[in-house]
Formats: sequence, structure tokens, C-alpha cells
Amino acid sequence: MAKKRRPRTKASQPAAVPDGDIPVVGAREPCPCGSGRRYKACHGRAAAQAVTELVRRPFEGLPGECDWVALRELVPAGTASLTLAAGLPDDVPSLTLATVLPMAWPALRRDDGTVLLGLQNDTASGDISRDLADVLQRALTATPGSPVEPAAPTGTGDGPRLQDLLDTSAALEPVVHDGFEFWIDDAESASGEVAASLERANAAAIPTARLGGVEAAYWCEAPEKNHLRWVMPHPEEKLLDALARLHAAGTSALAEDTRLVGSFRAHGLVVPVWDLPSSMTAEDCEKPAAEFGERLAEALAVTEPLTGTERKARGGLANRQVTLS
Repeated sequence: MAKKRRPRTKASQPAAVPDGDIPVVGAREPCPCGSGRRYKACHGRAAAQAVTELVRRPFEGLPGECDWVALRELVPAGTASLTLAAGLPDDVPSLTLATVLPMAWPALRRDDGTVLLGLQNDTASGDISRDLADVLQRALTATPGSPVEPAAPTGTGDGPRLQDLLDTSAALEPVVHDGFEFWIDDAESASGEVAASLERANAAAIPTARLGGVEAAYWCEAPEKNHLRWVMPHPEEKLLDALARLHAAGTSALAEDTRLVGSFRAHGLVVPVWDLPSSMTAEDCEKPAAEFGERLAEALAVTEPLTGTERKARGGLANRQVTLS
């Protein structure tokens, strides 16, 4: 999201910019220090170096990394139980990961002490895992019945990450919901801002389902056609080669009237996307997806260089790839 620019007046003069400060100006605008150079070529260099380096795969090392990515980027309404390595405090009955919380709260501690940790929120640094760990620690000690406020940007790499706090031997088992009623114990009794937020969220949610036969594949229903988005753990170059081999062989589709239309990157992983007929349900995808998984495994095992036709197919797939994070 673009930063808001600081309002200016005609009478304002360029102010001195101490080393390390990060003024809210565009990269191509004059630097506020008055040097006459663009900000990106002046104090912007130091500011860029001061920002925490982006962690490309923030969920690497967590069980179900692919599902973490899916819950962060693909699933409107979903939850998963989390287990702390040190165990939960006595006054916290349970800990649940949630895609979205009311009013986009980072976390919520209910009246009974249970904690909900929101995943689809803006983060304060370049490491989503560290930011979520900070929110989680504050949620565990928050006053029951209160949300947790967002963390302030620090630009540092201090503090634990989720990989340090969670039990990495416990499997992640996502549950996809039709709506956001999981926010509260009794959705029918909701009122005020929570009720309004719940109504808006439910109206905007795209029907989504997780396939049971393969890992981290999510079907969703769209107005004109349905889609299957499959988060895959394989190294990007190797996966694109394998997809290109299948595409060149005419076996990259899931079933009749389906089409591999491209892929996107999210948190260091590649997510192939298929267009599906509007009549094709999540259940209809189960067998074709399992069969595609077998074809993909065979293609991943091939070590010979790509043929000319396969290189052309790979180029087409690469050209249709976008990066979400």
C-alpha cells in the first residue's frame, strides 16, 4: 500500500533530515534535506538500508507452510488450531489462527480467555512471522474481552518468530468456513460494530473449499468461472520446468474444459491456477487433482533439459506469473 504523502504548503521550506529518519515522500521527489537531489538518491538510500530486509519465506519451517500461505492469501474465512511449544498459559483455554478478525484486529482475546490470532493483516516489518509472534505474545497477556492493537514499526529484527513460539511437531489442520461466525460464540446475538462488520465480511466472502486429497489446493467459486489455486512447496525453477513439460505434452489441465492459466508467487512459493467450468465443484476436483499430482511428481523427477517446445511452454507460463508478496 502506498504511503500517504505529507501535506505541503507554499511557505514550507525543506527541513533537515537527520540520518536514519524516513520522511513520507515519494522516491522521485526532491529530498527534504534541500540537497536538490531526488529522495531515492539522497537520504532515501540510508532509509532503505534501515528498513528490515524482507523475509522471502516467512512461514518456512512451520508445519503446513503451504496452508499458511493459502490462509494468508487465498482463503476468506478459515481457522486452524495452534499449539505453543511451551504450552498455553493456564488462563488461555485455546489458541486459534484466523484469516480475518472483526475490524481487522491483529488478535482478539475473548471473555473466556481464548485467543484468536489474525493472519491477513498489514505487518510492521519485512518479517510477517516475527510480527505475528509479537502480536501473539501480547494477545496471550491481554485483558480478556479486548482486541490487540497493531504493533508499531520498529525496523529491527529483534524478538522471536512464530517458528520459535509454536510447536513445530504439531500439524496444521485448516478449517474453511462459509462465513465469519467463528468470530463470536453466538453469532445471532451480535450487535453494533461487530454485527455490521460480520455482515459486510460475509457478503464479500468468496465461496471456498480445501481439497481433501492433495495438500493446500483450494477451490473457489467465481461469478463467471470457478478456479483451483494450489500452493506448492517445490522450488520455483524446478516446478516451472515440470509444469512446462506437462503443458507441452497437453496434460497440464485437470479435466475436460479446465485450463492451467498461470501462477503467482506468494511468500516464496508458487501457486498454479486453473480455470474451471462454473459447474465444477470442489468435490469434482478431487480425483482430477490427485491424478494431476501423480503426473506432476513424474515430471518433477525428469532431469533432462527442456526441449524447444517445453522451453516455449515455460516462457508462456513465466509471462503469466505475478507476485503477490
